Amino acid sequence: MVHDMTQGKPIRLILSFCIPLLLGNLFQQMYNMVDSIIVGKYVGVGALAAVGSTGALNFLILGFAMGLCSGFTIPISQAFGANDVPNLKRYVTNAAWLSLFIGVLLTLVTTFGTKQFLIWMQTPEDIFEDAYRYIWTLFAGILVIFLYNLLSGIMRALGDSRTPLYFLVLASILNIFLDLFFILVLKSGAVGAAIATVIAQLVSGLLCFLYIKKKFPILHMKRADWRLSGFHVSRLLGMGIPMGLQFSITAIGSTVLQSAVNSLGSSIVAATTAGAKVSALFTQPLETLGLTMATYCGQNLGAVKIDRIKQGIRQSLILGALYSLIAGIGISLTGRYVALLFLDSSETAILSDVQRFLVANGSGYVLLSTLLILRNAIQGLSHGFLAMFAGIFEMAARSLVAFALVAPFGYTAVCFANMSAWVAANLLLIPAFFYVERSLKQHYIKN
Repeated sequence: MVHDMTQGKPIRLILSFCIPLLLGNLFQQMYNMVDSIIVGKYVGVGALAAVGSTGALNFLILGFAMGLCSGFTIPISQAFGANDVPNLKRYVTNAAWLSLFIGVLLTLVTTFGTKQFLIWMQTPEDIFEDAYRYIWTLFAGILVIFLYNLLSGIMRALGDSRTPLYFLVLASILNIFLDLFFILVLKSGAVGAAIATVIAQLVSGLLCFLYIKKKFPILHMKRADWRLSGFHVSRLLGMGIPMGLQFSITAIGSTVLQSAVNSLGSSIVAATTAGAKVSALFTQPLETLGLTMATYCGQNLGAVKIDRIKQGIRQSLILGALYSLIAGIGISLTGRYVALLFLDSSETAILSDVQRFLVANGSGYVLLSTLLILRNAIQGLSHGFLAMFAGIFEMAARSLVAFALVAPFGYTAVCFANMSAWVAANLLLIPAFFYVERSLKQHYIKN
């Protein structure tokens, strides 16, 4: 079912699109959360630290894949907004070919390089083997990541944010049962959680494929639609590569920071892991609002409704700021207790460190909200390289904290690393947005 976001009140359309997408993102977040909960509760703090120590590396590689797929869907949403069905089909098929090729290449590079990556990240020796087996298994399933993220992204580009939610709900439930089976029955430890994640995502991806084939007649392809096109490939890469690199560049800073965290010992790694999981839960509405703006801006740019784009962005910034204030207070008051999902109540020192991490992060959520909305809006408006440069600013800020501040200030510097990255990114994104807005007005006034 397609959903046109170029007609009607912007805030109502944004919310109606955002809520199912939010629920879907929360269920997707459950993949990693359930892994951490079950591993932390039933295998131990060491295994939880092993999973957490790979988080930045996971985001570096798999984040690139997800960002690439998100970028691929921007020309699709623009073609849909312009009612250009022939080009829409060519973008979809060429995105499929690109995903297959890049997915195979990434799988080969990462599976052969996993051990060296973990060595570079100073992964503690006592958790190295568990970390290696866990992240290697996720890397072996990269094509599954491409399958789900591309197909669900195509559905969202056409305005359907509900159906991917239903498939994620089913896959999340399956993931829970598979986690319990592999970890409690087969005693496979952290690697069992990774296997469960890959299988569950494969199921959700296959369900997306079958649904699109049956319910989206606009995507019924002819043989000619499957031919590679230099024009469409270059446009897709022009959107996808900057968005994928933006994720990876941001993740490089997180990887550098994770290396510094790893050097502080397994208990600090466990605290940072639990804190990051709790924070990710509270910030999902902001992530979702940002993703919604990419589709909203893409469709309205295709329909050449420039004033409507500005109206939607302004309303989203207000909505994001209000939620940020509520979430910042909420995580400071309740985050410690949410962290008990991952840790035993006897781990009082780790829980105290988790609380410090959450208070520091929650106080900067307004900055994160602005970052996510403007970055995704700029991407939806075909200026992906500007958004990528914001990722460079984030990377630089986290790297600075890791290299210069963790040694003298320890865990306190780690707690404020995210806020420093959000400030740095906004220093570029805010003026970049005004530049994009002016350039769009000038272009469409002239034409």
